[in-house]
Amino acid sequence: MSKKTDRSVNVTDGELFTPLMVLSAPIVLSQMLQVGYNLADTYWVGRLGSDAVAALSYSWAIVFLMVSVGGGLTVAGTVLVSQYKGAKDFTRSHHVAGQTLSFVTIVAVVFAAIGYLTSPWLIRLVGAEPGTDAYVYAVSYTRIVFLGVSFMFWFFIFDALSRGWGDTRTPLYLMGISVLLNVVLDPFLILGFSENPVFAWVGATGLESSLYAATGFDGYGVEGAAIATVFSRGVAAVAGMYLLFSGRVGLEPSLSDLWLKPETVRKILDIGAPIATEQGFRAFGITVLTALIALAGTEAVAAYGIVNRLSSLMFLPALGLARGTETVVGQNLGAEQVDRAKRAVTLSSIVIVAVFAVVVAVAYPLAHEITAFFIEGEDSSQVVEYGAAYILIAGPSYVFLGVFQMLLGGLRGSGSTRAAMVLSIQELWVYRIPVAAVGIVYFDMGVYGVWYAIAISYVLSALTTAAWFLRGTWTENVVSEDVPAPTPGD
Repeated sequence: MSKKTDRSVNVTDGELFTPLMVLSAPIVLSQMLQVGYNLADTYWVGRLGSDAVAALSYSWAIVFLMVSVGGGLTVAGTVLVSQYKGAKDFTRSHHVAGQTLSFVTIVAVVFAAIGYLTSPWLIRLVGAEPGTDAYVYAVSYTRIVFLGVSFMFWFFIFDALSRGWGDTRTPLYLMGISVLLNVVLDPFLILGFSENPVFAWVGATGLESSLYAATGFDGYGVEGAAIATVFSRGVAAVAGMYLLFSGRVGLEPSLSDLWLKPETVRKILDIGAPIATEQGFRAFGITVLTALIALAGTEAVAAYGIVNRLSSLMFLPALGLARGTETVVGQNLGAEQVDRAKRAVTLSSIVIVAVFAVVVAVAYPLAHEITAFFIEGEDSSQVVEYGAAYILIAGPSYVFLGVFQMLLGGLRGSGSTRAAMVLSIQELWVYRIPVAAVGIVYFDMGVYGVWYAIAISYVLSALTTAAWFLRGTWTENVVSEDVPAPTPGD
């Protein structure tokens, strides 16, 4: 056991606030690094022209749906590992880790095969016109990403299992290495050695000519971005698998744990399938909402793109804290400390309300300046006006969004993933999209109707979820003897 370097945070004893923050902070940083993949790819692909950038947009619509579904399934590993650890049933924690890895890997292989074969059809489905450069680029990019789906999912699995154990730092370190690799590889795999600006940046002008003369490498274009992403993900995934099976992060599944047991798979599906369904519905819902906004004009779509970036920056702390809350709730319910689990949700809600209140208070008087930072040009005034209106209309509702996410984190940590699924889907499909449609179509409010719909959806969802949460039916843990434990001879 001396080979272990267990970085897990103790959340079941002593003070609660500090370990909750220590557990959540690396998740927030990891989410911010995740944005690094997209920023690097977009920047360097942008040097190939608008068709190349459009290809990434078409492809991302497909990849995001796949990632959402796969990521949802891995949450079952977080919930079960955290609750068995809280119950001090470490043997079953290790077993569930192995079972989650095997099952989600099979799902990834199926996704890869189906996605690769259907990529041309899927890219047409999201609006790319066959025969155009954007269509050709998008199909190539998407197919390469599908070939590397297993690597992507392996890292998701490692991240989810480590989070359930209480270790959020190790996944952060691996994510950092992966993003750094992607940032370094992108310019060379996309542009090659000829006329690559990186050489000038590092003061090596002339070296590109020598390398190009020796290799003749012009880069792979858009495909190079996909190759860089798959390779960098693969390095992090392989490192994660090594750490997992070596026992160096605390969890220590054996090879026998990889052999799927029907009882465990049913438990994984029972918890993970609702989250995967929720993520799929939300991904599709965002597509529908974008189509609605398009009815309000090009400027409205541009403004929505800007406020989405702003929203993502606001959402990262909430997402990280919610995932940290999942682990704290799971471990404490496993340890039969219901009051402590409830207190974790209360603490995280107070923290996120305080953070969002400060951010909104600062952003409110600077609404126009903040929006204008993201766009230039003589025809940008209307876009800036729309974006500033979003901050003024929807900004205060982010306080409710923060509470909403903390409550969902508590529900997922308890294993009440069906309730979390319904409550999450209702925010988009019951409140936001219908109210937005009414505002645009019947009241001719344009994009302002969407901004009001977003604010209303956050407020109503927080209130609805709080009412469900206060019922207290979520506090029963989901660990049971149904999940078999390997015998000493396994």
